[in-house]
This record gives sequence, structure tokens and C-alpha cells, in this order.
Amino acid sequence: MSQLPQSLTQLEARDAFIERHIGSNEAEIASMLAAIGAPSVDGLIEQTVPAAIRLEKPLPIAAPTPEHVALAELKEIAGKNVIMRSLIGMGYYDTLTPGVILRNVLENPGWYTAYTPYQAEIAQGRLEALLNWQQMVCDLTGLELANASLLDEATAAAEAMTMARRMSKSKSNVFFIDAACFPQTIDVVKTRAEYFGYELLIGQPEEARQADFFGMLLQYPNVTGEIADYSEIIAAAKAKGAAVAVATDLMALVLLKSPGEMGADIAFGSGQRFGVPMGFGGPHAAFFATHESNARSMAGRIIGVSKDVAGKTALRMALQTREQHIRREKANSNICTSQVLLANMAGMYAVYHGPVGLKTIAGRINRLAAIFAAGVAKTGFKLVTKSFFDSLDIATGTQTAAILSAAQRAGYNLRQVSPSVLGVSFDETTTREEVLALLNVFAEAGKLANVCELAKPFAAHDIDTLDASLPASIPASLVRTSTILSHPVFNTHHTEHEMLRYLKKLQNKDLALDHSMISLGSCTMKLNATSEMIPVTWPEFGRIHPFAPREQVTGYLDMIEGLADYLRAVTGFPAICMQPNSGAQGEYAGLVAIRRYHAARGDAHRTICLIPKSAHGTNPATAQMCGLEVVVVACDDSGNVEVSDLKAKIEQHKDKLAALMITYPSTHGVFEEAIKEICALVHAAGGQVYMDGANLNAQVGLTSPATIGADVSHMNLHKTFCIPHGGGGPGMGPIGLAAHLAPFMADHVVAATGEDGRLHAGQGAVSAAPFGSASILPISWMYIRMMGGTGLKRATEIAILNANYVARALDAHYPVLYTGSKGRVAHECILDIRPIKAATGISEVDIAKRLMDYGFHAPTMSFPVAGTIMVEPTESESKAELDRFIAAMVAIREEIRRIESGAFTPDNNPLKHAPHTQSDVISTEWTRPYSRDEAVFPLLYVRENKFWPSVNRIDDVYGDRNLFCACVPMEAYEG
Repeated sequence: MSQLPQSLTQLEARDAFIERHIGSNEAEIASMLAAIGAPSVDGLIEQTVPAAIRLEKPLPIAAPTPEHVALAELKEIAGKNVIMRSLIGMGYYDTLTPGVILRNVLENPGWYTAYTPYQAEIAQGRLEALLNWQQMVCDLTGLELANASLLDEATAAAEAMTMARRMSKSKSNVFFIDAACFPQTIDVVKTRAEYFGYELLIGQPEEARQADFFGMLLQYPNVTGEIADYSEIIAAAKAKGAAVAVATDLMALVLLKSPGEMGADIAFGSGQRFGVPMGFGGPHAAFFATHESNARSMAGRIIGVSKDVAGKTALRMALQTREQHIRREKANSNICTSQVLLANMAGMYAVYHGPVGLKTIAGRINRLAAIFAAGVAKTGFKLVTKSFFDSLDIATGTQTAAILSAAQRAGYNLRQVSPSVLGVSFDETTTREEVLALLNVFAEAGKLANVCELAKPFAAHDIDTLDASLPASIPASLVRTSTILSHPVFNTHHTEHEMLRYLKKLQNKDLALDHSMISLGSCTMKLNATSEMIPVTWPEFGRIHPFAPREQVTGYLDMIEGLADYLRAVTGFPAICMQPNSGAQGEYAGLVAIRRYHAARGDAHRTICLIPKSAHGTNPATAQMCGLEVVVVACDDSGNVEVSDLKAKIEQHKDKLAALMITYPSTHGVFEEAIKEICALVHAAGGQVYMDGANLNAQVGLTSPATIGADVSHMNLHKTFCIPHGGGGPGMGPIGLAAHLAPFMADHVVAATGEDGRLHAGQGAVSAAPFGSASILPISWMYIRMMGGTGLKRATEIAILNANYVARALDAHYPVLYTGSKGRVAHECILDIRPIKAATGISEVDIAKRLMDYGFHAPTMSFPVAGTIMVEPTESESKAELDRFIAAMVAIREEIRRIESGAFTPDNNPLKHAPHTQSDVISTEWTRPYSRDEAVFPLLYVRENKFWPSVNRIDDVYGDRNLFCACVPMEAYEG
């Protein structure tokens, strides 16, 4: 019997979370070490990580902290934030998240731990939820095709600009922007336009009639709240061959004429106010819609309808050949993730409320805004905005500061437009009592300015009096007459019971980390601990506007700076930029900093970017977006960058070399021993080194981007630092920068203002909010705080151990393609399927589909080498789970050997028919050369915890040839 710890330090168990995060105990770790022939964990690391780059000192991060203590610390920090009723607007509004969606989607690991739905047969639930989102967006925008979400409204605007260039028949290089667009949107578009070489023309829509341009961006309603019919302006622009995009508001479109009805080519905006908290700027799903004829020009994922081999309706991601992982620098965008979890929430908000409920909510918002407008007119102040949905600007003259101050004392934040104009935006949470309180703030200011003639303050009954005689705030020509949300899914689930069951039905169709490990290489599907997730739903983080006054957000700023300190320690960089809200955005922000650095030194001509052949597709796509020319560097037979080819390419392009983009450990799953030499060669030629942070999970505590010689690196907080994948998003991709690049990192035109009106030195924005998706940063803060420096290092070590354990166990069955000089892999390994395919016709796809029958999601397929699979087990998986995965892979190899022996034919075997569904095994006929039991219960553990794919193998070709990306009749899902 083991002895209890004897000292108080041991009994305090301050490092208990480390044991909860890391899947295997010390005995299991010892067993794995013995299996791979390593003397110890330290010995394994010495065999794996080159000595020249290993850190000499421990991470300067505090000791581990128990979960409850870390939560208490963060709660205290969050308590510094002042929760005010935000009436600032500008694309961010308070909202009410239905409890059934909060509990069963946002707080449910069945939804937030799922991977991107590349394996569609085990992702039908969230694919249906995303199809609902797309249908909702199409209905409200009046366009036929929507994608499955983008990162935020401002970056969606940038995507609209580049899509307009692809669509336009105009030879102009000018993009016209309505000056009344949100300022953060204009800022992001400016950044993107600079490196595409586009000229921006910012003005009033009427001025566009005399201009020549390839694309136009309008805002409806605009930043002042004004709404106008843009039909004539759009028609005039299109007559010149330009493409027109309209930034808009889903809630407003419930009542307003749609952009599609005005003739727009593109409509986009934020889905935030459909039940997603403001969260200091994100994450929020941006919507994006266009005409179906533009499908191949649109950025982002599209969910489409197809059929499985049994003829049953099935969903999958459509037209993937247009995306960055296929087309690389020729892709429409570098977007590698989206905001799936938030799109699912917003789509379910529409499902829950339905068209009648949404019209009630939108009608109430508009009515209260109109009552306020009528009341303000009686206080002596003039309305700047004439026609509006929910927002209006008011000329407040010399009383601006007094009104702002009085409103804040009453608990409200207003929008200061100028020294003499204030803006007010109403939302779903607004009440008549709030309107009354605000009217009296204006009335008191009006009396002080001698413009208000009211004899007494507004009283409760005055709200009803104003309501009874309101003029129309929406012109008749802009009132929506078209039907919205007529599909049964939006007209069925309005009771909580029905909604709960619908959500559960969809969840049951999806395999996520709550069922089994997801072994995807480079994607680091590790534990997303409950204690890390809890703060996301705290109102102290959720109900904060990103442009709230700085003195009200000290808790957020302290938490963000604390996390930045942790990331400085991990990366070795002195500067951290938290703005990028995805890994791809981090890449973009990093290369933008490099380009600005070169330009400041008179080296703007440096436009060559070297990228290894093995790189992620985002790398060349990002380089192209930054105006760089991609030159590919070869890899040698061991999977490393071929240094001789690198030297030759540097010599060829040394006068124009801007950067090298490199992933470390390499995308081939090994620590390249020449990494310091590689960085030095680039620096000697005047270039900068960008390190892709996809594999940072193998570095933390052992080495760092700065140590290897990188100048800038992004960090996937949704990989290494535990923000969950959410079925394909949210994510965060902050960057670390060396001191010489720090002055060139992204800034923000709208910020929680300090004395200089800015938050940090730098230049134009890359995302809509100053700190990207700030409300999920507490997840990473909690992870690092609970793990401490020692825990982070231990996590890295066990990730490397687990990968080597899997590689050693499977090498005899599926040869490991690349290893380091001492036979070790990093935190992931590539298994070569090409010899199997040559001998039997069985491909990596067949193995992926058969793994579903064993209860597992497939590893990464055909990346970075075609015909292979890449496995990353992560540190969070236990030895028992690794053994189950290994057993499944070995059993599948035995099934393949039965093809090799002739027991199965190449076209009639368990792999080619996989995955198997319940319908398969209860059918009256069974003519296959293996039993039903072998089909669905191939190993004992499967019987104990069976996950049933809801459809058979999906026909992707049929879906692309018969593109349909909207909701189908409900009965179609039943086959």
C-alpha cells in the first residue's frame, strides 16, 4: 500500500493539474520509455532535440497553481472590468444568449472539442448546423450562396475587396469605400490593399458616380446608423464593370430590404448579435454571401449537400480544391480556420427564435430606438441620423462631455463621434426603463444648454405617449417584404425541450474529443480542460465592448498583458501582438511586420519569400497576400530543408530576399539539426526568418523560436495553449517579434484609448478588434497558470514521448517516413501508405474511413507528403488510449494483409466499404466476405464504446458537380 505524502508542500498538491492534463502516470511513462528503448525522458529529449538549440534555463514562469486557486486569481482580475451597458455599437452589441444554447453548445465539449469537418461521415451534426447558418445568411442577405463563416467583419471586408478584384471586369486599380463604413473595417482594408497594390478611394457613395473603380464597399446601416436604398448607386457601379459589396447587420436585415434586392454582388458582416457575447471583440462569426455563380471566387469553407454510397443525403465541405491547402499561393485566401463554434451558436439562435421571434426582437430594438429619437428631439438636441434601424447620431454641441459623463454615471457607455456629436446604439437587451433614463440624461444636459423646453423630467408614461405617435424610422421603400427563414428547421424548435433534443441529435452524429483521441498531425488536439473553459462565460469577460473606455477594462488589459508575459517567456521574443485571431492571420501579421521593416530601411524591393516544399498551404498563400513572390526550397531524403538548395536560392535572390518561412520542428515531424545555420544564412543575405508556430507544442520549455534564430513567429493558441478547435474555430494566432520588428507590428485605429488614443506603437490593423478574439484568451492564461513553467516543459516532453511510442509501435506495419539522425521523431510522425496502395489499391482515405468503425478520427491525410498519414497523439492522451489507437491501426493492417493474401478482393473488403452504419448491419441482406460483427465491432473495446457514423462514405465529386449549399427538406436526412 502506497504511503501518503508527509510534507505540507506535498499535501498542498499545487501541481495536481499537471497530472490531470498529461494522460499517463509515471509507471505508464516508464513502460513507454522501455518500449522505445529510451533510458529516461531526459535521455529521449537528448536524442530528439539538437543540443545547440536546447534551453539552458527553466522557463521564467511561476510554479504550477491548483485549478481553484487559478480560477480565483482570474476572477479577481476579471473583477477589475467595469460592466457597463454598452450603447457604443459600431458592429458590437449586447445580446441574450439563450440558456439552452449556452449550456448545450458553448459549454458542451461535444461541440467545442470537435475538429474541422474534413471527415464528413463523423461530422454530420455540425455540418447540418453550419448549413442552417448558411441558409439563414442567404435568407437575410437575399443572395444564393453563403460560406460557413469568416474570422470577423473587418477581415471579411478585406476578402470582399480581393474577391471583387477577381470578379470585376474593370481595369481600374481603385477600390471605393464608403466613408461611413466602420473605422476598424476601413483600417483592415487599408492594410490588406497596400500589399495587393490597390489604391483606395474613400468618400461618400454619391461621389462614386464620377469615379472609376473595380470594386465598391458600402455599409448598411452605416456607422451613423443611417439607412439608404443603394440600388441606383449599385447599378451605376456595376454598369462600369465593378463588383459591389455591402457590409450589413443580420438583425437589421430582419426588417430591412436585403442587399441582394438592391443588386449587391457580396454581402457580409458579423453574426455577433445573434446570441454571441461581445467579449471585448471576439470571437464572432463573420457571415459572407454572394451569388452562386461566384462560388469558386469566394474565400472560406462552404458546406454542400451530397449523397453517400447508399444514396442517403449527406453533407460535406464543398469545392475544397479552391482552398489554400490545395492551391497554395494561387488560393483565394490564406484562411485555414473560421468561427464554426460561433456560427453554430448564431445559427441556432435563429433556429430557436425562428422568423417570428427574430421579427419581435428586431422590432423591439427599432421601436425603442425610435422612441428615444422622438424623445431626444424634445430635449432640444438635433438628430444627425434621419432614417435608422437601431443607431443614431445626435448633435450635442458643447454638452458632449457632460452627456458622456452623466451617461456613464447612470451605467451607460455612448459612442463619441466627434467633439460635438454622440452616437447611441440599441440592442436586444435594451428596455423602456433604459430609454427613459437616457432621455433624462439628455434632458438635463439640454436644460444646462438652454435648449430644452421640457417643464419636468421624462416619466414612465411618457414612453407610451411617445410610442403612440412615432414617425416611421424606416422608409417604406426599405421595409422588408420578402420572406425569411421559411425552412422547417427555423419553424420547429421553439420550445426548450425541442431545441435541447435537436442539439443532442446533432451532437450524437459528431465524433469529438469527448469520445476518443483525434490524432491529427500539426493540429495538436489536446485536452481543453473545464477549468480553462469556465471563464469564457463570465460576464466580466463577455459583456465588454472592444472600444469601451480604457479605464473600464483594466482587468482585460491586465490578463492580456499577463498572458503576453507568459508568451514572451515561451518564445524568447520581447514583443507580443495579440491582435491576429487565427494562425493564418498571425502569419499575415508577421509578414506584414517584415515588409514594413524592410520598407523603413529602404529595402521595399525585397519581395522574395523562400518556403520549403513541405510547408503548410497557408504559408505560400500568406506570402502572396503580402505581395511576396514565393520561391520553393527543396527537402532532402530525410525530410529536412536541403541546405545546398537553400544556399543556391539565397545566392540567386539575395538582393531581393525578404524572408524565409519555416516550420519548426519541421512539417515532416523532425527537429532539423541545421536550423541555426539556416537562419544565419537568411540573415546574412539581409532576409528575415518567419517561424510557423504550428509545431510549437514540441518546443515549449525545451527550445524557443528566438533561440533557433527566428525573427517573428505566430503561436496557435488553439493548438499549443488549449483553446479548443470548436469544429473548425475559434482560434487565436498572436505573434512574437524580435525587438527590431516590434515597431512594425499591427496597431488599431479604434482602441480603448490612452492619452495618445492608441494602445501600442505600430501600424494598421489586421483584425477588427484591438486584441482579436479576446474573450478566449483566458483559456490560455488558465492553462499556463495551472501548468507553470515545469508543467509546460513536461507537457512537451510527454508529447514527444507519445509520438515516439506510436511511431515505434506502428513502424513494422506502416513505415515511419522521416526520423531524426538518432531515429527519433518530434511530436508527430508520418506513416507511409504508398507501398500499401501500390500493392493493394488501399489508400490513406480507405484507412481513414475504416478508422471510423474503430471509433477514431483519422490522422492528417496526404500532408505534407501525398499518400501518407501524419499522427500527433499529444501529451493529453493516456497510454491506454494510445494502445487502443495502435490496436486499431494494427488490426486495419491485418485486414489489408487479407487483401494481399487474396482472402479479400481489392474492391470488396472492410476498408473499401467503410465506414459502416447501423443501417448496413440491420439490412436484410449481407453479401460481403466478412461478417457484420467484423464490420462494426472489429475489436472488443469498440463494442464497449461504439460510435456509429450516421452516413456511409460520401461522394464528394457528386456534391461538387451538383452544388447545393442550402438547407434540404428535413425528410431528406432520413434517407
